[in-house]
Amino acid sequence: MNRRLLCAAALLPALFALGASAQSASDYPTRPVKIIVPFPAGGTSDIMGRLIADELGKQLKQPFIVDNRGGAGGAIGTDLAAKAAPDGYTLLLSGIGTNAVIHGFPAPKPGYAESDFVHISQLAAGPNVLVVNPNFPAKNFKEFIAWVKANPGKFSFGQVTASSGHLTTEYLKQSAGLDMVGIPYKGGAPALNDVLANQIPGMFTNQDVVLPHVKAGKLRALVVTSPQRNPLYPDVPTVAESGYPGFSAVSWTGLSAPKGTPQAVIDKLQAAMTKAFAEPAARARLESTGFVVTISNPPDYTRFVNSELARWSEVIRVGGLKAE
Repeated sequence: MNRRLLCAAALLPALFALGASAQSASDYPTRPVKIIVPFPAGGTSDIMGRLIADELGKQLKQPFIVDNRGGAGGAIGTDLAAKAAPDGYTLLLSGIGTNAVIHGFPAPKPGYAESDFVHISQLAAGPNVLVVNPNFPAKNFKEFIAWVKANPGKFSFGQVTASSGHLTTEYLKQSAGLDMVGIPYKGGAPALNDVLANQIPGMFTNQDVVLPHVKAGKLRALVVTSPQRNPLYPDVPTVAESGYPGFSAVSWTGLSAPKGTPQAVIDKLQAAMTKAFAEPAARARLESTGFVVTISNPPDYTRFVNSELARWSEVIRVGGLKAE
C-alpha cells in the first residue's frame, strides 16, 4: 500500500502539469502575444506582421504586438524566436528570407534549424517586379534581355542579400544566361532610392513597395515573376510568358512558432487566421497591394516551406552565392 501511495504521489506533479497545460491552451491567450518580425520597420515584412497582429488581436481578444528584430538577412530575429519559450506567446513572421533562403547558403549558418519551428499558416504571396529607372534604354523585358546580353557585366542591380529580390535575380541570371552585377545594400529602401536617383539602373523587389513609383512614372516596370499577371500590374507581362516557361518566384510570408508549442495553441491560431482573412475587409487590405491571400494549415504550410527551401538552395548552389 505504501509503495502504491508513493507512486501515486510521484505522478501527481506530472498530472497537475498536464492539466495546467491543457487549461492554459484552452484559455489561450490570457496576455499579450509577441510576433517577431525579423526585419526593420517600414518594409513589406513589417506591414505583413502588423496586419496579422491586428487581425489576430480582433479574433482572440488580446493584444498581438510586433517586435521588429532586423539584421543578418532575418537570421537575428528568427534565432530569437527559435530560442523563445514554446508557450504561444512568442511567434515568428516566417517567410522566404528567414526560411527558404538563409538555410540555403553554405555559410555562415544561422544558429537555428528549420526543425526548430512549427509552421501555422501561410498568409500571402506576391510577385517581385523588375523595375528600372526611366532613363534606362530598355522599354520592355525583351529589350532588357537583349541589352544585358549585348552589354555583359554592365547592368548593376540593387542586391539585398538573402532577399526574395536577390534570389529572383540569380534565378533569372541562370535561366536566361545573363551577366549582371549585384551592388550590395543593407535594405531594400536604400537600394530603391538609388534606382529612383539613377545611381543604379534597376532591381527586382516586392510589388507593393514600387507600385506608387510605377504609377507616378518614376520607375518603369518591365516584368513580374508570378505565374500569372498581377491585378495591379495588368499590362506588365510575366517572365513565364516572355520566353521562360515555368519561371515563378514569389515573395511569401506566414506565421510560425517555436517547436514544442502546444498543438491546441497552434490549432487556435490557425483557426483565427482562417477566420480573420476570410473577412472581405482583411482580404482587401492584402489584395490592394497586389498580394494573393494564401491561408493554409500546418501540414500544407510545412510542405510548402520545405519545397521552397529545396528549390532556392539549388539556385544558391548553382550560383555559388555566399551570405556575406
